[in-house]
Amino acid sequence: MKGAKTRIAILCAYCLLSLLFPTVTLSETVQKEEEAPEPEPIVITSNTLEMNNELKVVTFKGDVKAKKDNFVINCDNMLVYYEKSPAESGKGDGNKTRIDKIVASGNVIINRAKGGKATAEKAIYHQKDEKMVLMGNPIVEQGNDLVKGDRITIFLNEDRSIVESSEDSKVSVTISPRSPKR
Repeated sequence: MKGAKTRIAILCAYCLLSLLFPTVTLSETVQKEEEAPEPEPIVITSNTLEMNNELKVVTFKGDVKAKKDNFVINCDNMLVYYEKSPAESGKGDGNKTRIDKIVASGNVIINRAKGGKATAEKAIYHQKDEKMVLMGNPIVEQGNDLVKGDRITIFLNEDRSIVESSEDSKVSVTISPRSPKR
């Protein structure tokens, strides 16, 4: 009985997390790079911006808002780490800069246009792996349902999530009853 409850809780957590973060179908990931559509830009606004080309990092501070596709990240501070552009590495293809990772910190709130919300003190988005790691009291909500843990890792392209807890706490899932459709 206890094992069945655990499986149900894990299944519900998986469903909640998959609703919050979009997935990519297999056919999209198999496309050839030259056929892939140009990715949507990330638009970031803040009170201040500091760029350090030597360290390849852009720092945004104060009332930071980053918008991409159908989600928005609000936070106090954001660091955007980028890789060498193909021109810098001698591979041609102009002056395109590739983002390595984005680190959002301080009152992080992630909202999806279709509903769903995640909060944490820190979120790290790894672009290459399409992975988002939430830390510092992370909570993922969909309607009245929510998942809590010490660390939530969402694999955006794999439709998979891992919710971890420390020895002092447990993963928590709250599932609200749904009225049957008539």
